[in-house]
Amino acid sequence: MEAVPPLYRVAGAAGPQGDEDRLGVPDGPGAPLDELVGAYPNYNEEEEERRYYRRKRLGVLKNVLAASAGGMLTYAVYLGLLQMQLILHYDETYREVKYGNMGLPDIDSKMLMGINVTPIAALLYTPVLIRFFGTKWMMFLAVGIYALFVSTNYWERYYTLVPSAVALGMAIVPLWASMGNYITRMAQKYYEYSHYKEQDDQGPQKRPPRGSHAPYLLVFQAIFYSFFHLSFACAQLPMIYFLNHYLYDLNHTLYNVQSCGTNSQGILSGFNKTVLKTLPRSRNLIVVESVLMAVAFLAMLLVLGLCGAAYRPTEEIDLRSVGWGNIFQLPFKHVRDFRLRHLVPFFIYSGFEVLFACTGLTLGYGVCSVGLERLAHLLVAYSLGASAASLLGLLGLWLPRPVPLVAGAGVHLLLTLSLFFWAPTPRVLRHIWILYVAAVLWGVGSALNKTGLSTLLGILYEDKERQDFVFTIYHWWQAVAIFTVYLGSSLPMKAKLAVLLLTLVAAAASYLWMEQKLRRGVVPRQPRIPRPQHKVRGYRYLEEDNSDESDAEGERGGGGGSGGGPGDGVEEEAPPAGPRPGPEPAGLCRRPCPYEQALGGDGPEEQ
Repeated sequence: MEAVPPLYRVAGAAGPQGDEDRLGVPDGPGAPLDELVGAYPNYNEEEEERRYYRRKRLGVLKNVLAASAGGMLTYAVYLGLLQMQLILHYDETYREVKYGNMGLPDIDSKMLMGINVTPIAALLYTPVLIRFFGTKWMMFLAVGIYALFVSTNYWERYYTLVPSAVALGMAIVPLWASMGNYITRMAQKYYEYSHYKEQDDQGPQKRPPRGSHAPYLLVFQAIFYSFFHLSFACAQLPMIYFLNHYLYDLNHTLYNVQSCGTNSQGILSGFNKTVLKTLPRSRNLIVVESVLMAVAFLAMLLVLGLCGAAYRPTEEIDLRSVGWGNIFQLPFKHVRDFRLRHLVPFFIYSGFEVLFACTGLTLGYGVCSVGLERLAHLLVAYSLGASAASLLGLLGLWLPRPVPLVAGAGVHLLLTLSLFFWAPTPRVLRHIWILYVAAVLWGVGSALNKTGLSTLLGILYEDKERQDFVFTIYHWWQAVAIFTVYLGSSLPMKAKLAVLLLTLVAAAASYLWMEQKLRRGVVPRQPRIPRPQHKVRGYRYLEEDNSDESDAEGERGGGGGSGGGPGDGVEEEAPPAGPRPGPEPAGLCRRPCPYEQALGGDGPEEQ
């Protein structure tokens, strides 16, 4: 009778083919240990390394696109809601029927004051907030405050609109400073992941060459501002598809308007107090505001879910550990740097020109002559021109550094001089094509200005320890300029154009003087960044006392808790030779890949 073979093989027993399996590896107790626990036989370290850094580069591109889309959606919702809200509240009939004697114009004026005045104090708290929360989380919190402002419009009262406007004003400079810092850090990380072999040759402590990340920074800033300038066009969608159906035509709204353009005074002098021929239903307003609220939440989710961290955890600890007093003082100490002092006029002009595009050009020249119903189309023309022209910043890859920034200033100079001598006739549409051309060209100049300034700051200040300070100074001066425009909104158009022209000439001259100094080799005086003083006890930085030791170990190590220090005559044991072992890093949510194991890393870094 034949023996029936067992259903399952016995561990360690020789199979029917003898003591070797089909791959030729001995089986059983004599199997070599290296064949069982060694590296995968087909493992290619160079190929794994290439794939690892390719994933890192794709993660950086994902971060840039997510931050750009999040910023675009945030400002599209904010500008669209604010524009629709101000138009509705301007109409006398709407105010009396909907709100009676609640004092809606007074609420609107205080709301605008909160948005424009609060950023003046941003220099005091922006660096502290960015260092405390981190760059990514500061972006997320600021976008959340914009969403809060949108939500308060469901119940328009003094105690909802004004506090939310003040909170939004506090978030403007932190949002823009963290955005500029984030895009610059992504360019530096993309360079590191693209030139990882050079980094290995130079050593981990060796910094990359100066200006090495500039090409990537130009591309990323062009992408970011192409997305951002589309927010002006997206903000007009509620106007085009909803509010325009309720507006009177230009013959009614411009009936008492006598002068436009360079001859005008203030904002829309003589404009009719009733602009709505029928009042929109409350249900329709709630639907529009709900759509805007959903888009604001989508922007929050984009920043939260798709934007990775700008720094490694240990780098975040280093940035915080310089001391909160130093973090508070360093933005003021950077005034010593002559490069920032020379760029301050350009920072101020950057705030002037974007407000002039939204108020002076579109209202004083556009709405004043062709009616409120064409406001959305003028801003769409400005937005599309600026978005397309942001890609012109890529010319900096081949042209000298000053060319894009000076070219944008030149376009605005010619337009400002032309606007000085042009006063369009009210209620005449023959010159409407001139308005569209002017809006597109102003958008071209704005795009070159914004892209050029942000790229220039990222190139001049490569140290990650000072980038948030520099972008805070830039956007704080922008906020000061916007506040100045808010105060001077009642000035004649000629005065506004004169201030704009003088600031532009001073900004261009000061910038070219700075470039001349740099060519002569003048060394800028930068404030020293203090060394990190680590007081965090945990997985990374341990001080002399072991934070993880038990009470019993502490008593034994301290000599029973009484006078066990070296000053009491007690000899200390000499430390063993060789490197001092550190604590093991905490594990992450997944096992590291083979290449990360070869590097000795903890797993995935931030994307």
